[in-house]
Amino acid sequence: MLVAFRGRNVLSFRDEFELALEATRLSEEDVPREVPWREGGRPMRVLPVAGIFGANASGKSNMLKAMAQMRGFVLHSFKQAGPQTRLPTQPFRLGENDAEPSTYEVEVVLDGVLHVYGFRADSERIVEEWARSYPHGRAVQLLQRDGDDVRLGTRHRARGRATEEILRRNALFLSTAAATAHPLFLPLYLWFQRNLLFADVHSRTLRQGITVKLLEEEGRREQVLELLQEADLGIVDVTRRDYDDELKEKLAKVVDVLRGEDGSGEGDDFEVEDFDVSMKHQAVGGRAVELDSADESWGTVVWFGLIGPVVEALRQGSVLLADELEASLHPLLTGTLVDLFQSKVSNPRRAQLIFNSHEVTLLGDSADRPLGRDQIWFTEKDRQGGSSLYPLADQAPRRGEALGRRYLAGRYGGVPVVSRGVLERIAEPVGGRDG
Repeated sequence: MLVAFRGRNVLSFRDEFELALEATRLSEEDVPREVPWREGGRPMRVLPVAGIFGANASGKSNMLKAMAQMRGFVLHSFKQAGPQTRLPTQPFRLGENDAEPSTYEVEVVLDGVLHVYGFRADSERIVEEWARSYPHGRAVQLLQRDGDDVRLGTRHRARGRATEEILRRNALFLSTAAATAHPLFLPLYLWFQRNLLFADVHSRTLRQGITVKLLEEEGRREQVLELLQEADLGIVDVTRRDYDDELKEKLAKVVDVLRGEDGSGEGDDFEVEDFDVSMKHQAVGGRAVELDSADESWGTVVWFGLIGPVVEALRQGSVLLADELEASLHPLLTGTLVDLFQSKVSNPRRAQLIFNSHEVTLLGDSADRPLGRDQIWFTEKDRQGGSSLYPLADQAPRRGEALGRRYLAGRYGGVPVVSRGVLERIAEPVGGRDG
């Protein structure tokens, strides 16, 4: 599971920020997952869901993009670039020095052992890179890289030297170690490959392809149909054309792109219509009427594109990043998605959902709310354009506190400041007030 993500000088985040998923004393009962993190030690309690709220352009989406960016660096910096390729860093651009390296770091638990991995990079090179594990509670250095100086632990020295021989200044050691199948680093690389999948508007067609693929898998079709019916969209079945070679090729491409095995980023050259999917709706008199996907509502299309990644994340125990979770969805439906990850019944493999949203109903106005008090985060932007991230838990809210109403009232920050005077001036006729 993901325990924490940290960064600095990334997108709109000028200063250091941290998203921490370790449970606190404010956690709701039965929500945290107990995760062994060292031999003989007490399990760590980790949260399955975190929601980020804030005003428009405050940094909510950039928080998720930063995590997806880190994944992209790990998966592609070696195999998708050449010796002279510039790294696609996106540092904070509104400060005095945008040449400062960007920093990314994660804490994850792999096979019952806590790992910390991170790096600093600018557009030319990897400035620093590090990896540590905690098998017995104390740090064991796996990697410390400072520019061209690479220091490794004592295990698998021969494979480490083979990795160093092909290492480039603009490629991560972790990415390069995956190419040499280094046994010490491959599990960490594979974690990035199946985690931090970013569900935003640009990945919609790819996500729809995953849903279509699941319709072909025994046991998964029923899950897809159940979630479609859960949305009360009137859908009773989904059909598609023959599963021919062309469709197989499209779906294989979808899987490769989402897994990071295809770094081209090409996935927008086909739409869900290319899959020839049609949905059967319940009609008057018990009839089932078949509609093409082009005739479906936007909310139905959005929900269809989310189902595939959600089912895959729950099946694999992955971390799913969802940008604007509530887009075109009813609030009760967004609550259902959160509940799927919160429940130990529907989420036995400890998958995690990290999302941003404007949907205030997710905050709740009573003790009975979708999110716990330590699962709520806010973003805010200062006058210099820098974003900050902070948890609701820092303000020690009471269990029954009306979080939704207090948030809208500005008690926790993270809301836009709207000047009524500006609205009134805009409403004035051109040339000033009437006579």
